[in-house]
Amino acid sequence: MKKTDSCYQKFVQILKEELRPAMGCTEPIAIAYAAAKARSVLGVIPERLLVEVSGNIIKNVKSVVVPHTGGLRGIPAAAAVGAVAGDPAAELEVISNVTAEQITATSEYLSRTPIEVRCADTPHIFDIQITAYSGEESSFVRIVDYHTNIICIRRNRETLLDKPSVTQSDGLTDRCCLTVEKIVDFAQTVDLDDVRETLERQISYNMAIAEEGLRGDYGANIGKTVLLHRENDINYKMRAYAAAASDARMNGCELPVVINSGSGNQGITTSVPVIVYARETCKTQEELLRALCVSNLVTTHLKTGIGRLSAYCGAVSAGVGAGAGLAYIKGGRYEMIAHTVVNAVAVTSGIICDGAKASCAAKIAASVDAGLLGLAMYENGNQFFGGDGIVKKGVENTIATVGKLARYGMEQTDKEIIQLMMDN
Repeated sequence: MKKTDSCYQKFVQILKEELRPAMGCTEPIAIAYAAAKARSVLGVIPERLLVEVSGNIIKNVKSVVVPHTGGLRGIPAAAAVGAVAGDPAAELEVISNVTAEQITATSEYLSRTPIEVRCADTPHIFDIQITAYSGEESSFVRIVDYHTNIICIRRNRETLLDKPSVTQSDGLTDRCCLTVEKIVDFAQTVDLDDVRETLERQISYNMAIAEEGLRGDYGANIGKTVLLHRENDINYKMRAYAAAASDARMNGCELPVVINSGSGNQGITTSVPVIVYARETCKTQEELLRALCVSNLVTTHLKTGIGRLSAYCGAVSAGVGAGAGLAYIKGGRYEMIAHTVVNAVAVTSGIICDGAKASCAAKIAASVDAGLLGLAMYENGNQFFGGDGIVKKGVENTIATVGKLARYGMEQTDKEIIQLMMDN
């Protein structure tokens, strides 16, 4: 693929858009970002807050620890730390520089400040609306479709920003050019200086939190459990490091990650196994960076049809992406990668997303294993064929089918999951 090809520049831009640093689970961080922005517009720390969010936001914030809060969980904690200590200019790193004094202030603020949480009546799967009050003054901030997409800002009755929300990809580079064949072509020919900074930051951040997850005591310690007595088995090591990073991230670790398609767990899953394999097998930095182009873009390709949030576990797509990246770094090209994607999708499609929490690490381990199995199947001359369940003839047809399954077929499942979680 030549630099003059329109897809080349789009692929570079997609990587820059999707592979962004974030502190903590991205849905509570988006709430903190909205709250920090609302406080900034109001001009003072609010005396009370109204937080209205879509069901999927409730699902993904309910059980996860919010960093820099002293171990607090849930929507009120995310809104409080954003309102008290958030830096809205930092976007998804909005609470990355919170001090010990501000952690104490956040706890005190929660104890004395009314924070009302409502499930918003909205057609959007991703919707965060925060109204902040101080006496007779108020401010309003709304985020729709993806984590930093502020579409409305008001101060009292004055509208400061009002833009339509047309589609989930509104404001992002068009993803229609993404195909597995073009992704492989791009990875083989990209000038690495165009993507080096983005990918090397992913390597640095995501491996740091993986190593911390294996050192510390986080959640259910899935990473440590996977690795136990398997320290020299590279397949277990890839799964363990990815799971350990999620162990840490879901349970309050105050290290940033580089996300993919709006999710830190997806960013971890699509990158860490490929990095571990490259290091264990002494691959060059160039080989690793090109493989990460494949893994990240395949994950983004799968998630484009599914959407940012759904009842379909995002780790599945990222595990498929990791399998594709591993196929590339082993010397495979389009045929091998396409078969790996189809095989892996056939194994794990249907794992539900029941929110961000400790068990995400276990789903990551299972999804990476599916990616490894899909690759091993191809290496041993085996594959799933069109007509095997949801598998269609051709990798792009299979990817499109998965998108329809997750976005439309599991719509009612998503509602039922949210209701069950709210009944707890």
